[in-house]
Amino acid sequence: MYGFIVNRASGNGTGKKVWKKVEKELMLDSKPYLVRHTESPADTAKAVTELFNSKVKAIIAVGGDGTINEVVNRLVPKDIPLGVIPAGSGNDFARCLGIPMDYKKALRRIFENNPVKTDLLYTGSRYCLTVTGIGFDGKIAETVNRSFYKSWFNQLRLGKLTYVASMLEVLKTYKPTNVKITIDNEELFFSKVWLVAVANAPNYGGGIRICPEAVHNDGLLDICIAHGLSRWELLRLFPKAYKGGHLRDKKVSFFKGKDVYLQSDTPVLVQGDGELIMTSPVRLQIKKDALQVM
Repeated sequence: MYGFIVNRASGNGTGKKVWKKVEKELMLDSKPYLVRHTESPADTAKAVTELFNSKVKAIIAVGGDGTINEVVNRLVPKDIPLGVIPAGSGNDFARCLGIPMDYKKALRRIFENNPVKTDLLYTGSRYCLTVTGIGFDGKIAETVNRSFYKSWFNQLRLGKLTYVASMLEVLKTYKPTNVKITIDNEELFFSKVWLVAVANAPNYGGGIRICPEAVHNDGLLDICIAHGLSRWELLRLFPKAYKGGHLRDKKVSFFKGKDVYLQSDTPVLVQGDGELIMTSPVRLQIKKDALQVM
């Protein structure tokens, strides 16, 4: 028995459309399943508990990174596999693990039942799948989630442009801050820090390769720090990040570690998988092989 959690609103309705197609495939294959539809984190928490109590062999999330994040945070303590049918605007977690964007191929992968283990980021209160962004990124996430244009772009299948539009909006007024970051007990200081990205996967924001060398199962966090940049320099750097070209910039520093603690002169927003979590200070750790993904 498979358990499905479907966010019908993901991708501005893509979740609903994808689920209809998935359901037809399940019926054609005579696969037994249970489904729960969700619209809020509270719904997801309840749905995971109900499916777990029904003794399903796996829980499959049909939605985007935000939906998967909510499922994972309820699923990890229960130690059963996760399946993913991508139906969001970015789908960065699916890309990281090589999960097909095509629903039929993603479903076949689940039926093959060859789960792989992946690491997770941990903030002390929540697990994150791909990237935790601190500072400029956190403010962008806040702007994306309250923007009126997000649904417009999703309707036009241009969801990636939501991040770009929000970035340009935030850039007008955001002020960088000084940061002390401790990586595996080594203290580092940076001035005029725009953003710190702590990554378990190379990309976020619908394909921005913020930490190109990040690997989801190597037991390490990859850290990217953009500092000492003017607004114009940051704007020019942004397009390079889609292909990892910022690796060569002198004002972007990269590190690896297992434990990261960040303090800033002024509290800044922290986002994980596109959802706001908290404000700094923040501690991040890698949890090796914390999740099985089918």
